[in-house]
Parts: sequence; C-alpha cells; structure tokens
Amino acid sequence: MNYLFFFLYSFISFLIYLIAFPFLLLFSFKKKYRESLPARFFLWGNRPLKKEGIWFHSCSFGEAKAIKPLVDALPQDLLRMSTTTNTGFKAISEYTKESRYLPYESLLFFWLKPQKALVVMEAEFWYLLFALAQKRGAKTLLINARMSDRSFPKYQRISWLYRQIFRHIDEVYAQTEKDKERLESLGAKNVMVTGNIKLAHLPEVSKVLKKPEALLLCAASTHKGEEGLILDAFADFKKENPNAKLVVVPRHPERFDLVAGEIEDFAKVIQCSWHRYSRNENFESDITLVDALGELVNIYAISDIVILGGAFEPIGGHNAAEAAQFGCKIISGKHYFNQKDIFEAVEGIAVVEVSNLSRRLSQYGVLKPTRIKYQSDISPILESIKDVL
Repeated sequence: MNYLFFFLYSFISFLIYLIAFPFLLLFSFKKKYRESLPARFFLWGNRPLKKEGIWFHSCSFGEAKAIKPLVDALPQDLLRMSTTTNTGFKAISEYTKESRYLPYESLLFFWLKPQKALVVMEAEFWYLLFALAQKRGAKTLLINARMSDRSFPKYQRISWLYRQIFRHIDEVYAQTEKDKERLESLGAKNVMVTGNIKLAHLPEVSKVLKKPEALLLCAASTHKGEEGLILDAFADFKKENPNAKLVVVPRHPERFDLVAGEIEDFAKVIQCSWHRYSRNENFESDITLVDALGELVNIYAISDIVILGGAFEPIGGHNAAEAAQFGCKIISGKHYFNQKDIFEAVEGIAVVEVSNLSRRLSQYGVLKPTRIKYQSDISPILESIKDVL
C-alpha cells in the first residue's frame, strides 16, 4: 500500500464530505433520494454487513440482476450485497437480507467489516472500497470489467488514480480482449477475458402474459428524449398498421408520471387509447405505459418488435440479448457504446439514425429476427470465489 496516497486520498475524501454535507442533507428530503442518500451519506438505517461473507457490489438494476448465476452457485448464508441506486437495492434485496446501500467512501472506515471476498461489477472504481476491503482480509475481484471507446480517454487522463486503485484489486475479469489491453495499460494485473456475464444467464420469464391479437411493439428501457421520438414513429406506423399496439417501458421509475403525461397528450392528438399497466395489467389499449419493475422480460416474450432505448440519446445502450433470446426483431439507435460486446454477440439488430427510425419501422417486414451467437463463461470467477470459502 502506498501510505502517502492512502492518507491524502482519505483526507481529501473527508474534506469533500464536510463541504457537501449541507447539500446532501437538503437533497435527502427529495423523494428520489429519500431512501438512498440518508443510508449512503449518514448511515441512517444502514448497519454494517455481517463479517466473513462473499460481498458483491453492483450499481444498477441490470448489473444486480446479471450477478444472479454467481449468486445462485454460492451458499446463501454467505451472501453480502451492496449497491448505490434505488433500483439496484430492489434487485439485491431479492438475494439476501444482508443487502445495503454502499456508504460514501470516508464512512467505510467505520462501516466496512472483514469479508472473505469483495466482488465488484464493471466500473465501480472506489479506491477506499478496494483498499480497505483488501487491508481487512478480502480477496478483491473486479468482474465484467469494460473500457468503452468513449470512456477510455477519460480514464487515461487520470491513469495515476487508477494505478493506485488496481494495486488493491487481486483479479480482473474483462469482457473482451480490447478491454483487457486497456485495463492492463491502467495498471490492472491478473486479467482474464470471460466475456460479458450478462450473457451467461439471461433473465427468464417470471409470468406468462397474454399477447394481444395485434402486432406488438415494445419501447424498452427508454430515457428522456426517446419516448417522444418513438411515439412519433409509432404514429406513422399506425397509419399503415391500424391494429398495432405500443408498450412503453421507461428505464427509471421516477419518470413514470412524466412519461404518462407525455403519452396522454400524444394520445389526444392522434386520438388513440392508452392506459397505465399498474391500473390494468393488459395490452389492449393502443399504448400501454408499463409503470412497474420486473416486467420487461415478460413483455419481450410476447413482443414482435423491440425498439431498444438508451441508444437514441448518448446513454450507452442496454442489454439487447434479453430480447434476442426470444427472437424479437430489434431496432436500436447508434449510441450503444456501453453494450458493444453484447451487440456483437447478437445477430440481426437494426441500428438506425434518429431521423430514420420511422422509415425503418415501416420496413419491419424485412427486419431479421435476432439470435444470440455466443455466450460467456463464468466458471473462472466462481472457482476464484470458491477458493476462499
């Protein structure tokens, strides 16, 4: 351990915490942060995880779901989970009661207990998380690691920081060979390519839904700016296919009401029906807003066409394999930079410019059903974890 860096980083981290304290207190009263901020920055109701377990840390809902095949292969009484988001917390809480919000780094000195292993998903590069976990006896693993074309130059500019972080990561499991090269250039050691673990075990249907007797379009994991684009394309599509129906599934729950208002205004203009799924669990209206979590895979299973969000705006894209497992025809925007390896593993995705979405949708008859070309191997990760049991 570089003790000088450790001391300086810890001091600066604590100083930032003190400066931000009043602002954090203020934001804690907002509905969106009412649960996560008090837990993360004030340890409110956020007691430490039990000692001597296998600790998984994942940020988002998707990442938390992706670790399921690893979680299922380990003793349930050893599972420890943490996250930083509300949706992530909902996902990890399904695995074990030992699920927490990850505290701000300075608070880890008081909160973090010795664990057998720390397993961190993708790009959660918290220096004190790795340094303190390792110092207190944990084997530290970074899994599903990636460095996109867009983010790598940013990492290079502060490579001195990442070299310090990688000093405290024992093993790295990268998604691709290119990711491996980039990670090693930043100081990562013991790097192995295992593929994207999101392809190792795709989420299964939890409930069989009734498909309407119509062409069903699913606007999946949409973000701000994408719903309007898709609704306009659907309006054009419906002129030629009057029986078609659209299901809109926003990515973030806090946007449900906002999107509902947008759909309501749109429906009045084109004179079509719509409803919220939480009030009526069917897809008989022209447009259905799915304002519920955990239904997307069930909807994929009955969808004919999936318009995959997160890529029509520069978000980075979402996991196309979840829809491809059902052979859906998939249309995506070009901004899928965080999902390149998954897109390469899926055959048949139609990638379009924003201006061409309506035209490409009208050509749905020539779109190819998608299929997954290959998956990944998580066995090296499991073997490494089981070494410490």
